Amino acid sequence: MRARRRCRIPHVKTRLDWSRVGLGALAGLLTGAVAVGAGQLVAGLTSPGASPVVAVGQLQIDFTPPALKNFAIRAFGSHDKLVLVSGILVVLALFAAALGILAMRRLRYGLAGLVVFAAIGVIAAATRPAASAVDVLPALAAAAAAVIAMPVLVRAIGAARPAGSTAPPQPPPTPGNTARGGPAAAGPQPGPLQPDRRRFLAVSAAAAGTATVGVLAGRSLAGRFSVAGARAALRIPAPAVRAPGLPPGADLGIPGLSRFVTRNGAFYRVDTAIVLPQVAPESWQLRIHGMVRREITVSFAELIRRPLTEDYITVCCVSNPVGGPYISNALWLGASLASLLRQAGIRAGADQLLCTSTDGFTSGVPAQAVMDGRDALLAVAMNHAALPVAHGFPVRMVVPGLYGYVSACKWLTDIQVTTYQAATAYWAQRGWDAQAPIKTESRIDVPNGNSAIPAGPTRVAGVAWAQHKGIDAVEVRADRGAWHQARLAAVPGIDTWRQWVWDWHATPGTHLLEARATDKTGYTQTGAQTPPEPNGATGYPSVRLTVT
Repeated sequence: MRARRRCRIPHVKTRLDWSRVGLGALAGLLTGAVAVGAGQLVAGLTSPGASPVVAVGQLQIDFTPPALKNFAIRAFGSHDKLVLVSGILVVLALFAAALGILAMRRLRYGLAGLVVFAAIGVIAAATRPAASAVDVLPALAAAAAAVIAMPVLVRAIGAARPAGSTAPPQPPPTPGNTARGGPAAAGPQPGPLQPDRRRFLAVSAAAAGTATVGVLAGRSLAGRFSVAGARAALRIPAPAVRAPGLPPGADLGIPGLSRFVTRNGAFYRVDTAIVLPQVAPESWQLRIHGMVRREITVSFAELIRRPLTEDYITVCCVSNPVGGPYISNALWLGASLASLLRQAGIRAGADQLLCTSTDGFTSGVPAQAVMDGRDALLAVAMNHAALPVAHGFPVRMVVPGLYGYVSACKWLTDIQVTTYQAATAYWAQRGWDAQAPIKTESRIDVPNGNSAIPAGPTRVAGVAWAQHKGIDAVEVRADRGAWHQARLAAVPGIDTWRQWVWDWHATPGTHLLEARATDKTGYTQTGAQTPPEPNGATGYPSVRLTVT
């Protein structure tokens, strides 16, 4: 029987040296860490806000679509910036690891990637609204450190030895050395190349140490810019116009219900600043210019010598979802913005105050809203204390009746009197409405639906707001039945939220509670559900709960 002939096709097997890939990724990560450390160190010497990570984060915030911004606020709340920076660091780590692997194949590939890394950092720093030439130095320092670190780390990996041998690796065979007796025939071939681990570990430890020292030193140096001491030492004069006293019953004292005055530490914060601006009172100035008869500049000392007005004002973020948490009430103290504008003399036709923060953020306030007699303040204090840094120290704007992105510019340093046709503020450029009057809204605080409640008499309570219009009534219903009038708490004026309570007899089962508010103009909150963008969310706040 004829034997079957088998045709063997030569099989070429390529084995990926995963240890080299892993070491290359580690080299890339260490390169990235060294870059971040160098960037943080130089930023600590120049400006903490110029850190490459911060600059890239600010650039990302600038180009975030409103819907994505609202998602981040809903999902992460006041931690949205921490999540953003963490995400940037994760992306940077992945990018650096990939560059390290590429550099193991060809060093120039890794270096080319570092050029891209440097370009992104420089562009991010240079395009900030208040950027100067100094602000690009941290990004350049980060790039330079990475360009130095990467070759050193890659060469440390490349210092290879044959496995089980201390002899240097043999050169690959060539036509000239494969003859009988040549190097190719001189004994067994060496095993896979292994890194000189001692050298690589030493270089890696040095890189990690350098990165750590850079980050820690940068943070320590950034402390030089802190204004915490100046804030603590500041003495704010007593108000010339005191807020009306809180009437009896302004705070219903129901557990779980938002207090009438929100303490400073609990006051919501939504803004675009990743690093809080540190502005010393002695260096602060406010310039008022544009469509005015005379330009004026006011120092902080001059501002607090003006008659100061005290008032309770509720501030609300336009990103607040129906029934959401991004609204708070405080006792503010500040100088009258209208009096300063009258001193400058607004020219006919001006309808917008383009307000600029020290970090370049802009908000556009309707001039009419400031000049119509409401307490539009250049606030210097909040709940009997100097403004917290996170809330605009040393000076911020507070104008009742408008969403915060229009009315509450923090770290205020410039007001240009202009028109909406001539200038467009930060969020208006991104699709939000330019003038942003507050909508009449309400919220159910208790019960919150997080746990079952016992059957029987139950207090349903919350807050309602219609700043500079005032709340006239709140109604509540269960399971889409008839509306019932809630009892309203007393308020000192029309610029704050108002507590309310409704006594409900809860029966066993699952129930849906809804509320709606009516303001003093006669308008009743709509049940039509709309998202926050472009001018604030609408709909009835609701709570679904189980009664046992």
